[in-house]
Amino acid sequence: MDERSTRGDTRDVCVIVPTIREYECIRAYVENARTHGFDVSRLHFVLITEDFCEVESMREMLDDLAVSGEVFDGTGREEWYEANGVAEYGHVVPAASHAETSFGLLYMWANPEFEYGVFIDDDTLPHDDTDYFGRHMGNLAFGGSIERVSSDENWVNVLYDNADEHGLYPRGYPYSAMDETVETGTAEVEPGEVVASQGLWTNVPDLDAVRILMDGDLEGQAQTRTTADDFDEDFVAARGNYLTVCSMNLAFRREVIPAFYQLPMDDNEWDVGRFDDIWSGLFLKRACDVLGKRIYNGGPLCEHNKAARSTFDDLANEVAGLELNEHVWEVVDEEGDDADSFAAVFAETADALAEGDFSEWNNGAFLNHCGEYMRDWLDCLDAIRRTPAPADD
Repeated sequence: MDERSTRGDTRDVCVIVPTIREYECIRAYVENARTHGFDVSRLHFVLITEDFCEVESMREMLDDLAVSGEVFDGTGREEWYEANGVAEYGHVVPAASHAETSFGLLYMWANPEFEYGVFIDDDTLPHDDTDYFGRHMGNLAFGGSIERVSSDENWVNVLYDNADEHGLYPRGYPYSAMDETVETGTAEVEPGEVVASQGLWTNVPDLDAVRILMDGDLEGQAQTRTTADDFDEDFVAARGNYLTVCSMNLAFRREVIPAFYQLPMDDNEWDVGRFDDIWSGLFLKRACDVLGKRIYNGGPLCEHNKAARSTFDDLANEVAGLELNEHVWEVVDEEGDDADSFAAVFAETADALAEGDFSEWNNGAFLNHCGEYMRDWLDCLDAIRRTPAPADD
């Protein structure tokens, strides 16, 4: 039987993949699910691509795999906005940017059958010995004791396990929070408390361009690589401690979508890029702390096979936001104390960014820009709630 024949009754996991070239990675994730007995009929793949890409080949691949899914190029996204009554908000998702993952969040919001989302980058592969989707779903359902990590800088390096050996800090970790003193303990987590599961990565670490240059690599990859041995215990960051959240390998509950907007990077007058998932992680962590929720970190690991490219190109994309990244978490940390929902925490943060004076920082006006777009994001979600998506043919 074609597994898609029952998808209307069972699909509850929306798998969001931004891709322009390496879409064949999806075959490995589907094979992993079938090998480990994960119910593939639960999965619906949303490929977010561009008009100039191999859109028909992507659709043919989904058909060949006999999985539920849709492919949205730029034209397809515009048509989707029109069909869902939110054409006026099309600007909240930047064109030709990794932050197009936000479109996947809008798609999920318009389709309430999706209780869970999964972000997968197209330059990754699952580890064969792990039930990739099953592990993420298990993390989201987790209850019990887990390692709790904190530091005297109020930041947790997600690569802390073996940091004494490799010395790595991930992309987005503030330079001012380095050389921290790490403390570990135990957190007791109630079922339903985990709202996001961040899987980490082997092979090419997720570093920023400055750190890659310091590692002696001019091709954007880093000479130092990670293996499964670099990751020991799964963990949560302590309340009041921030961490980098990378959308490369991440599962989440539907309820976080209002506070998980991937910001308008790349396509802006300040040329700020590469911090979309990093800053969305700050919003999410702050909301989790306010609401008593958790982000689970560790497995399932994925293999990150980042393609070679100029480290200096990445640096050019990152440098405009480097100073902002040192401080934006401090702004986030002051908002939402009395909020009672993800949307409410996010709304307070949006107001703080939209109305704040950040002129002392390079490109500080970009934060005002982000705040306005965050307000539009919430308005867009409200509009989608009022205008249900058309039924599938």
